[in-house]
Order: sequence, then C-alpha cells, then structure tokens
Amino acid sequence: MALERVSTILKDADEHKYGVAAFNIFNYEMIAWAIQVAEDERVPIVIQFYPGWDKYMPISTAAVVTKDLASKVKVPIGLHLDHSNSFELAMSGVKYGYPSIMIDGSTLDYESNAKLTREVVKAAHAVGVEVEAELGHVGSGANLDDFKNSDHFTDPDQAVSFIEETGADSLAISIGNGHGQYVATPNLDFERLDVINKRVAVPLVLHGGSDIPDEQMQKAMQLGINKFNIATEFNRAFYNSVREVMKESETPAGYMFECFRKSEKAVKDFLRYKIRMLNPGGYHI
Repeated sequence: MALERVSTILKDADEHKYGVAAFNIFNYEMIAWAIQVAEDERVPIVIQFYPGWDKYMPISTAAVVTKDLASKVKVPIGLHLDHSNSFELAMSGVKYGYPSIMIDGSTLDYESNAKLTREVVKAAHAVGVEVEAELGHVGSGANLDDFKNSDHFTDPDQAVSFIEETGADSLAISIGNGHGQYVATPNLDFERLDVINKRVAVPLVLHGGSDIPDEQMQKAMQLGINKFNIATEFNRAFYNSVREVMKESETPAGYMFECFRKSEKAVKDFLRYKIRMLNPGGYHI
C-alpha cells in the first residue's frame, strides 16, 4: 500500500490500545529495516526525518525512499518531518511531499509559538498536510533541569487553548521527557499527562522516547500518548551492531556491504522489541 496519513495511524492506535513507534532515520538501511519489521509484526509505524540530519541524506531523498518502500508492503506506514523550527523549514517538508510535518515553536513564548503554529497550520492544511506542534519545551536529556524542572512542562490549561487557537493535528508535550541520552532516569508526570489527555482532543506525542523505562512508556501509552519518537536508541543500536561486526570480522579486507548485512539482524531485533513493547495487547492489522 502507499503511505497512510499519520492521523489515521494514530486514531487506529488509540482505538486498539497500542503506541505508534516513530523512528527517526538518516539512511536507507534505517528506513528499510524499520519498514520490514513493521511488515513482519503487522503493526503500523511512522518514519521520521530530523532536518538536522540532512548532511547525511537530503530531506527530499528521505521522503522518496520511504514512499517507495512503503508502496511495497501491506502495513500502514506514516511519513513525518520532525522538528521544523521555522515557517520556511516546515514548508520545505510540504514542498518535498511529507504528508505530516512538525512546527516546533516551543522555545518561544506562548503567543509567539501559537502565532507561528497557526501560520504553518493554515498553509499546510490548504494542501492537505497535517501538522504536529509542541507546547511546553522538551529540552535535552543531557541537562537535568530540562526534564526534572516542572516549570518546563506543558500546562494543561494552555494546551486546551493552544489547540483551539492553532488547529494543530497533534501535540507534543513535556511531562519529564528530554531529547538525546538522559543523565538520570526520567520520571514522567503521569498525573499531568492524564489531565492533558482528558482535556485535549488531538493525539498526544512523546519526544525523547529513547531510554525511558519500558513500564513508563507503557503507562504513558495507557494514559493517552499515541506516538513515541525514538531516535537516540535507534542510532545507538545501529552503531553498536556495526561495531560488533567490525570487531568480530575475520575478513582482512572489510566491505561496508558485508558489514551492514551482518548488522541487520541485531538492529531489527531492537526495532522489533520497541514495536512489541508499545503493543502489549498484541494487536495486529
């Protein structure tokens, strides 16, 4: 099948009580292996591209490769441009055929974030593109204050008004999560999540899903998170697998083709684990 709309995938996840793994990719193997595992598991996923990785793969190329590979499987695959921090960057996602884009104005004050998000939503919706926004800043896992200080977290009252004012299709929230590798184990604010989920109608997104304990990820799914962004762990799984193959190789003259092929199983095992962990009920399409 061709790509499925992210909103359709998230609605299915909400109805059938599973979390959608949204994997950030930067090369062909990451896209192909993630889609192959999703097909094996018969569970939808989202392929995401972070604009900062365009030095490895152009934004446009990531979209073309994902669309081509998605057309060869039966499981629904979503495609999303992650973390655009300007109107122009968000519109590049529209230009290059992303059916879903993110506008991240979370470092701005509330009014400026709402204004920027509203402008992106208006332009994107005019051509049928969905928009994820962020309210409450999801900072860095390397900075303890970013994910321990509740001053950074999403305010439930503001979340209600933000969606009403902007018309965003989904909302990334801050509840004790952070991007990258954590310097301490995060403790998600489930009470805050529960309140937001009960008051906000659009799907909720958790950024910084790498290295959050499984039980917290599953509880977040039960309390209303529909989409879980996973980048750091995926990147690390790929790196560690390649490193192990290189260490164990008996071939004096190595070849990257051989290295990547031998790395495939370990990376796919990681992907499979994450998809199954977010699908405790064993749902399949």
